Parts: sequence; C-alpha cells; structure tokens
Amino acid sequence: MQFTRTGTAEAAIRGRILQAIFERRLAPGEKLTEDRLADLFGVSRTVVRQALARLAQDGIVAQQPHRGAYVAAPSRAEARHIMAVRHMVEPEIAATAAREADANAIARLEQHLVEESAARSNNDRAALVRLTGMFHVTLAEVAGNPILVRLVTELQALSSLAILLYARADHDACPRDEHGRIVAAVAAGDPETARAVMQSHLHHVEGDLALSEPPAAAADLAVALGLAAAPGS
Repeated sequence: MQFTRTGTAEAAIRGRILQAIFERRLAPGEKLTEDRLADLFGVSRTVVRQALARLAQDGIVAQQPHRGAYVAAPSRAEARHIMAVRHMVEPEIAATAAREADANAIARLEQHLVEESAARSNNDRAALVRLTGMFHVTLAEVAGNPILVRLVTELQALSSLAILLYARADHDACPRDEHGRIVAAVAAGDPETARAVMQSHLHHVEGDLALSEPPAAAADLAVALGLAAAPGS
C-alpha cells in the first residue's frame, strides 16, 4: 500500500486501526509495532509514529516509554466516562437525523437494517458486530455534521474496547430491534422519539457491561487464598 502524501498516509493508518478496533479484530493491550506497521503500509516510521501519536491523543492507543504503543485498555471508570459522553451526544444526533434526513438517507438507514438482519439470520457475529457499530456512525453521517462523525467513530472504537473487557456473558451486540425503532422515528421525522429511543438504547448497551468496580483485592496472598484471616477480623 503506497501513499503520495504524508497526511493521506497518516489518516489511512489511523482509519485502519480504528476500523480494526471497531470490528474487534484488535484487542485491548495488543502491541502496535512501528516497524511492522511501516512495512504493512509502505511508509516511514515517522508517519506511523505520527498516526499513533494522534490515536494516543484520542485515547485509542496507549504509549509507554521504552515499551512502545499498545491498543488502549480502558478502565471501568474510563468506560463509564465513554458511555456518559455517548449519552450526551448520540440522542441529539438521532434527533438531528430525524430533522435532516431525506429520502436517500432514510433508504440508506433502512438498507443498513436489512444487512444487520441478514447477519443475525446467518449467525455471522463478526459482520453483526461491525454493522451494529457502524449504524451509530451512519446515523451521525445522516445528521450531517462531520465533527460528530469523527467523534462517534472514536467513541465506537473505545466502546468496542470496553465491550471486549467488560461485557457480561450474555452480551450480544446491540439489542435486537432497537436500531429499527430509531430508524422508524427518523423516517417519521420525529426528533423527540428518535432522541428518547436512542437514550433507552444506550442504557441497554451500558447495562450489558459490568462497570461496577470489583471488590478490593486482598493485600496478602494467604488471605486471598483463604489460608489466613484478614487483619482486624
């Protein structure tokens, strides 16, 4: 893969890494080696370093001195912050889409639902994960604000990392039918319903994550193994 401009190359590298996280093909904590990425993309390490630095600014990549760059592994607290921002932003995106969507945009959203349904019917989990995440980005595109598209893309990548780390055992991508209800509200030009359904949808997504802090670990190995009593007990 060759690029003619540094900016184009950097953006493409960031986009590929975001998409791989988004589709859960890159896991939290996975190492991103500059030399390997430079070879894969046919660019200099300087371009790769710039791309990773930008992703680090957005919290997608963690950079550690003398160890390099890794896919971020959000803490439970960070995952709660991610969901809080989604609650602030995405209901308004849905409402804006309901006001702005034309026939072509509605057809695009409805086609997306068809593809989600096919992935469910075919038990194609990889495709379903990709499509349910992309729905939120597509809705932002329909709303017509490129800044929000970038923000939602990053939020979806971070959400994917949080889901990989903290999803409950019965988690199954986005809840069935809720995207359809959002699209119906958009198609009806009903911003209040679109906003409310998106808010409810995000509550369900968050409810599938175990984001409460676990009990503090025992300070002593013998206590942790049940071979000694905790101090003061």
